[in-house]
Amino acid sequence: MFPHDRMRRLRSPSIRKMVRETLLAPNDLIYPMFVDETIDSYKPVPSMPGVNRVPLSEAANEAKSVADLDIPAVILFGIPHEKDETGTCAYGDDDVVQNAVRSIKDELGDDMVVITDVCLCEYTSHGHCGIIDRSTKEILNDPTLEILGEVAISHANAGADIVAPSGMMDGMIGKIRSDLDTNNHSNTVIMSYAAKYASSFYGPFRDAADSGYTFGDRSSYQMDPANSNEALREVELDIQEGADIIMVKPALPYLDILYRIKSAFEIPTAAYNVSGEFSMIKAAAEKGWLDEKAVMYESLLSIKRSGADMILTYFAKDMAELLK
Repeated sequence: MFPHDRMRRLRSPSIRKMVRETLLAPNDLIYPMFVDETIDSYKPVPSMPGVNRVPLSEAANEAKSVADLDIPAVILFGIPHEKDETGTCAYGDDDVVQNAVRSIKDELGDDMVVITDVCLCEYTSHGHCGIIDRSTKEILNDPTLEILGEVAISHANAGADIVAPSGMMDGMIGKIRSDLDTNNHSNTVIMSYAAKYASSFYGPFRDAADSGYTFGDRSSYQMDPANSNEALREVELDIQEGADIIMVKPALPYLDILYRIKSAFEIPTAAYNVSGEFSMIKAAAEKGWLDEKAVMYESLLSIKRSGADMILTYFAKDMAELLK
């Protein structure tokens, strides 16, 4: 009780550092890269200041710039030269992500963990994450699983360390785990987008990855933002099917979900600090309304404090520079 107890004793600048409960380090960060095989030079994303589409020829150099900041991993999203209804360019041995993986691993080897997004939205002409029924425009779950398995195998064949299924199809983790194991990739890690919400925070990403949908929305397969218990069930099922790491997406509006999942399962847990979260801070900073570096740091710190072992963020390079 006051005056015996004085909480401010521990808040002087020098002592504050000693009693800090949560620490951020570059090793906590994963940098998303948009690799575009249709361009020859970096192409800025207008809605994401400082973020670019990277030409395939520069993928290894971009990854090296990330490694030089002691960031241990990148996650790759591909922009193909062609799209069709079934995402054919997602799983060919000579397609954009597969070539980017080989290029990065040839240059950096084990110095860079390469994660690949396993989804179809960047590769389908309709922009949805699965195969559609033309007559009903229903996103078909089970036929999509077959293609997701092929995508994951092609990424692993190219040298990906981790595959990250993000399409929120029921049974996708079990299918991918089985397909990887039967194709001599039993050591390939699966990072599941286990609790991925049908969020309004993804807009700038769709500009960056050219993955906007041409009809409807994604609420029939992504989670309702109102639901919390459902997220725990999704995670539990994915763990049972073979997920090694699980992810919550978005991060900041879902810190309660992140905390509940980490507390319940104690499994390696990632959180995706998504494009909308990034662009809001950038826009407010450009207006002079927020201190960009301070808000960036506070936001990422809150994600780690809530239970994230790793944070996918477009701020990764900026944050690593700040931490140095």
